[in-house]
Amino acid sequence: MKCNVRAATVASLFVVVSFANSAHGETPPPQGVLGLSANAGVEVAKDVLVVTFSTSREGADANGVQAQLKQALDAALGEAKRAAKPGQVDVQTGNFSLYPRYASPTSTGRASTIAGWQGSAELIVEGRDMAAIGQLTGRIATMTIARVAYRLSREAGQRVEADIVAEAIGAFRAKAASYAKLFGYGDYAVREVSVATSEPQPGPVPVMRMQAGPASGAGDALSVEPGKALVTATVTGTIQMK
Repeated sequence: MKCNVRAATVASLFVVVSFANSAHGETPPPQGVLGLSANAGVEVAKDVLVVTFSTSREGADANGVQAQLKQALDAALGEAKRAAKPGQVDVQTGNFSLYPRYASPTSTGRASTIAGWQGSAELIVEGRDMAAIGQLTGRIATMTIARVAYRLSREAGQRVEADIVAEAIGAFRAKAASYAKLFGYGDYAVREVSVATSEPQPGPVPVMRMQAGPASGAGDALSVEPGKALVTATVTGTIQMK
């Protein structure tokens, strides 16, 4: 896996001026305290594809609409389960909703009445085997693709975490030594420090909805191009210049 490592550091400086308040007997604050922050980031290829399928039905009878949704969902779920592989192609059902559709109020002011029922169902397929998931989308005929998203797996993020944390700590130490020297000090000691890492949240890829119909073969498979995610580490703290 190729990674492009980027490191950036930002230093925020503060110098504490010592003063004595003899009238109140206050302890003077420490001198030569410096606040720093540094961060590093690495771009990693997203390795998980998430596809959400959906379908909607409407009709005069609630039970009839529910039965149609269940039939469409069961057919898609059966096809998806045949391709399921733990960690590679995981399958789960999503939202299933059924609600009334009301007629417009009459000119006499009478309350709206139920004119019919409509509902929707979702199926979610995700995993690392993007090629298999892409092929599966061409075989599901009773539902359409509603959303597509890519994300970085926890394992992939953890593989690069140690490297970017080391990069950020190195940048913090280099800045600490440099600023201590610029302020006329020969050395420094870390007073307090914290380290935080972050990973980007997955964003949905817009997909044009199409009427569900029989799959025509490999030509219906979803083309996939996951792109990269930026994993970052930030080190913040204070040092005592001496």
